[in-house]
Amino acid sequence: MTQATTDAFDTLPAEPQVLLVDDDEVNLLLTGIALRERGFRLTEAGNGARALELLRAQAPDVIVLDAIMPGLDGFATCRAIRAVAGFENVPVLMLTGLDDDESITRAYQAGATDFFVKTTQWSLLAGRLHYLLRASRTRLELERSKAKLARAQDLARMGSFDWRHGERGERSGLLMSSEALRVFGFGPHERLGLRALLRMVPHDERRALMRQLHDALRGSTVLASDAPIVLLDGRQRIIHIEAEPDFDEHGQSAGFTGIVQDVTDRRQAEDKIRHLANFDALTGLPNRRQLLWRAERALEQARRMSHQFALLLIDLDRFKIINDTLGHGAGDELLVEVGRRLRACVRHSDQVMEGAIESAGMRSHRALEAVGRLGGDEFVALLPEVSADADADRVAQRVLDVLREPIFVGGQECFVSASIGVAMYPRDGATVVDLLRNSDVAMYSAKSQGKNAAAIYSPQLAGRGRERLELETALHKAIERDELVLHYQPKVDVRGARMVGAEALMRWQRDGRLVPPGEFIPLAEDTGLIVPLSEWALREAARQARDWQQAFAFDDSVAVNLPSRLFERSDLVEHIHQCVTAVNVPHRVIQLEITEDNLMKELQNVIPALHRLNEIGVEISIDDFGTGYSSLAYLTTLPISELKIDRSFVRELGITPQSSAVVTAVIALARSLGLRVVAEGVETLRQMEVLHRLGCGVMQGFLFSRAVPPDELQRWLEQTVLPRKAPWIRHAGDDDAPAGSPAAAGGRALRFF
Repeated sequence: MTQATTDAFDTLPAEPQVLLVDDDEVNLLLTGIALRERGFRLTEAGNGARALELLRAQAPDVIVLDAIMPGLDGFATCRAIRAVAGFENVPVLMLTGLDDDESITRAYQAGATDFFVKTTQWSLLAGRLHYLLRASRTRLELERSKAKLARAQDLARMGSFDWRHGERGERSGLLMSSEALRVFGFGPHERLGLRALLRMVPHDERRALMRQLHDALRGSTVLASDAPIVLLDGRQRIIHIEAEPDFDEHGQSAGFTGIVQDVTDRRQAEDKIRHLANFDALTGLPNRRQLLWRAERALEQARRMSHQFALLLIDLDRFKIINDTLGHGAGDELLVEVGRRLRACVRHSDQVMEGAIESAGMRSHRALEAVGRLGGDEFVALLPEVSADADADRVAQRVLDVLREPIFVGGQECFVSASIGVAMYPRDGATVVDLLRNSDVAMYSAKSQGKNAAAIYSPQLAGRGRERLELETALHKAIERDELVLHYQPKVDVRGARMVGAEALMRWQRDGRLVPPGEFIPLAEDTGLIVPLSEWALREAARQARDWQQAFAFDDSVAVNLPSRLFERSDLVEHIHQCVTAVNVPHRVIQLEITEDNLMKELQNVIPALHRLNEIGVEISIDDFGTGYSSLAYLTTLPISELKIDRSFVRELGITPQSSAVVTAVIALARSLGLRVVAEGVETLRQMEVLHRLGCGVMQGFLFSRAVPPDELQRWLEQTVLPRKAPWIRHAGDDDAPAGSPAAAGGRALRFF
């Protein structure tokens, strides 16, 4: 016995149950004894009627029937057994003493599984029964597998088909499984022909599918395709078809077998994933990945066809203000509306599939034209073919025009503008990376010129951009390299001819020259470096005050001009405390200046810091007073000690009556509020005399001294002020300030710019 046969026997019941039916009692006895000896359990019946009764109470594994019995013979009994529910496939072995073909045919027609000629060779009978049991078990497993496959296909919305071509025999045409019919919306017993199937494909897609079918048939090749169909109930589905050729015994093509599967959900998921990967979720515009892909394709086409290609980088000017003020929800609304308006400025194409550009014709690259969101509040417009700068500039002006209209977000009317940088291929770059970089340079040039404008890239702009980048890099290292210094400009009480303070201006010693504040302070503010620079200035001012105390008994305060963002920091008071205690000087030696314009912009944010600073003895001075458009109510509520009259009013003193009127008003206001007044930018004796006459006795400017290093300031005191050799000292003594004027009180300020 082979291993396969042994394995098959192992799957059979240990004692198979046999129903033995025979009207001959001797045969019934002998057969029963023989089968029991060979491991079978038997139930015996003397006729067909009794056998049918026994079936109601038990379920035998195999039935052995005598063909010739009185009354209900074996053939009739077999037919009756097959009619009983659950016994349609039970193995039935027909025992007969007849070996003619007619009896054999009748046995099979009655539903017998097999027949066996009566014999005393019981081992052959037992072997035949085991064979039937094995075959039955195999058939049951196949039925289960078929049911599982059908269930799996049903869950996967899949089914099989068989198509035979030609007019030969019954198998020509299309045969589909019930699962395949279900895919197309038909019942398991309905028929679906090839023509009817093709009519379910939309007309504009049908021709392409038929061409694929003909190509597969002609070449006997594998067919794999997705086809859209419209079901009888109007639903649209996507059907995946896979088929392999079949060949007859002569090697000739006989047809195809394959599967069909409803892949609509998968395709929709793939489309959604593809959309998420290539389009911005907020605005629906192409995202950075899709933009770069389109730009690469457009550049390739421009290179191949020798035309120009333009890239516009669009950056919103006031988005951060709106986003911070009205919230991120309003910011998102703004971006969506901006995206909608920008989309209308170009011939926007939503979807461009890879491979479509090369196969769609000479001018197909124009379908790449689009506006996309690069990220944040930056957008990009791609113009795949332009003839000159003017074409790109017209689109840029169109963008600026559509953004001038108000936008309603968060229930409020807002206005937003944009700065646009334009770069052209091949003039401004040979790669997409070059074009993006250069359009960014042009965009920042537009911002620096006042925003709400477009700029076309030029090498000069790139040079300025490189200089700015180099300056920023060097500024990062300026503190650690000890390249920063403070120069001091004294504040003078002209009536007493003495120094009562100094304003410090930061200087940067770079490559053997002093870089003025106007060149690097704005850059420091843009990059956030102003914070560490300011912290350094506080430490340096405190240290210098200590040195002056030791050198010439300096006993006044030194102020540092700070940006408004530093007043918002919760650790400002602690930092100043550390600065003064580290050099053992009182808190009052540090005086802080903040410009009126910055104060009013961030008033609510800086108020808490001003009060905390005042509590520890640090005085606050308002710089550039009179230049800000603001309410003067803050002067009565904030802990302010000093006002500095802006140099623009001092410059016109003695020339225009308006300047004198403003200065007089500021002095009177300060006097009524008990505040000190300092006039800055005093350059002539005339200006000094007018200020002195109006009641302002504390001044600073080139008339007295420029901003100089601390050792030069000490020499100025020793060689000019104390010996009273300066011309302004004699003139100041000619006209005393009004008695009791607070203008005669001292103060000191340290300034960056």
